[in-house]
Amino acid sequence: MGALGEQQAALAAKFEAVLPHLDERQRRLLLAAEARSIGHGGIRLVARAAGVREATVSLGVGELESGEAPLGRVRRVGGGRKRTVDLDPGLRPALLALVEPDVRGDPMSPLRWTTKSTRHLAGELTRQGHRISADTVADVLREEGFSLQGNAKTIEGRQHPDRDGQFRYINEQAKAHQVAGDPVISVDTKKKEIVGPYRNGGREWRPAGDPVRVSTHDFPDKDLGKAVPYGIYDLAADTGWVSVGTDHDTAAFAAESIRRWWKGRGRHDYPQARRLLITADAGGSNGYRTRAWKTELAALALETGLNITVCHFPPGTSKWNRIEHRLFSHITMNWRGRPLTSHDVIVQSIAATTTRTGLSVHAELDTSAYETGIRISHKQMEALPLDRHEWHGDWNYTLRPEAYPQVNDTPDPFDQPSPDLAWLCHPALTGLPPHEWDTLITTLTTLHDAQRETHLDQRRGHRPRVKGDGTTGRRPVLTLADRLLATLLHYRLGLPQVVIARLFTVTPETINRRLKDIRQLLQSAEHTIQPTEPQLTTLDDLYDFARTAKITLPAEIKSAS
Repeated sequence: MGALGEQQAALAAKFEAVLPHLDERQRRLLLAAEARSIGHGGIRLVARAAGVREATVSLGVGELESGEAPLGRVRRVGGGRKRTVDLDPGLRPALLALVEPDVRGDPMSPLRWTTKSTRHLAGELTRQGHRISADTVADVLREEGFSLQGNAKTIEGRQHPDRDGQFRYINEQAKAHQVAGDPVISVDTKKKEIVGPYRNGGREWRPAGDPVRVSTHDFPDKDLGKAVPYGIYDLAADTGWVSVGTDHDTAAFAAESIRRWWKGRGRHDYPQARRLLITADAGGSNGYRTRAWKTELAALALETGLNITVCHFPPGTSKWNRIEHRLFSHITMNWRGRPLTSHDVIVQSIAATTTRTGLSVHAELDTSAYETGIRISHKQMEALPLDRHEWHGDWNYTLRPEAYPQVNDTPDPFDQPSPDLAWLCHPALTGLPPHEWDTLITTLTTLHDAQRETHLDQRRGHRPRVKGDGTTGRRPVLTLADRLLATLLHYRLGLPQVVIARLFTVTPETINRRLKDIRQLLQSAEHTIQPTEPQLTTLDDLYDFARTAKITLPAEIKSAS
């Protein structure tokens, strides 16, 4: 092999090692530099050693000799094939018509009610005759100023004209109480949680491929029930108190939670306090229209000796309540990704919630039963020691620690009908002689007490009672006799539930629940209700039937009719 052959072999070895690591332009310039260094015949020699055309090496030599600055790219501007959007002028308008159907295109766009993913958009454009890939769709959308966007919660609906004024008033009240050393608390009910092995939002670190197994469905477990966390957040002390209820979210439950906070924490942190300021939402168990809430607070004020002032946030502004982002948000983050398998897990998770700024939380379980559907009369409300503030007295009011007349404070015997419903016990309506009525009531009372005790025992987790006899101490909305009367009117005389609810001055939902309870007790007592004629449909039918049976109606019914 001659000298020329040896040189070509050396170049070939060099090119074989280096060229695979270079792009098109870099390879061309390297070959040109080698050819220039060889001199005459260098282009041909380098082309053969590299296995490329001589024209390619000549092009590189021309680029080197032109003296142009480095391009910073492989091809010159404008090089390569034309873009799809440049070759198809109708592509861009067609794409914009799909993603903006309400602005530029047909409001009945094919993708109006489907996900506008790049794949769906590319498929629809291809169907219309514009061949395009999903990646190109994404590039064009970015050029047009589009990006992936979620929903922004900014529409608050109709705003009360005094909304900002109420915010300022709450701020002034809070400052005045804090300067005087009186407690200021924010209260609210957190979202109800179903108890059991159910999915909880969020993610936590775990071994790869080993997630926590939970139920595929979120149907509540009858035995485990639900959890109702009611929170109290002390603004000055940065402390939280959460009562986890197992029954209903009622005004009595809310007031009891505040009572527990005061006895367990408030009176020790504020021994000289004479006032208490509560900031609350406009609705729910502590809403400004809830009469039971004000009644329960009146009892709490009398018990604690505190002047209790309540300032409600305007409707639709609950997110500004401090407890939402000072307490509840941290609780949610603390138990994220963790199934709430029991009430103890919920209580312990809440109690373990802390923040870097020093938040501490106390949590405890409240297994008491709270009656729903309690009605507060106008006379009861008028008797409350309640002072409405000059500024929006419906949102701002103070309950004085004064004794007040108790209207209907003596509960009716549970086995006797309410005084205004006693006329319904006539045998012509019940189909039961007096002695059979008394026997049935006695039997149902025994069954009801046993059923209620079993139910409460399950809710307590089969733990012994903490105090008292397990009752709430409040007058029931409907006595057992009232419930039996409602059941007889419905199943014996055919009176609709809505009509019975109006007669008993309760909600139809309450009547529906009580009918179900009494029906179960009657089945246990093996007592059957036989329908009779005529079947009644209205209150007027009932009154006419009573007059025909020579039943003495109450005076208010006589005067109304």
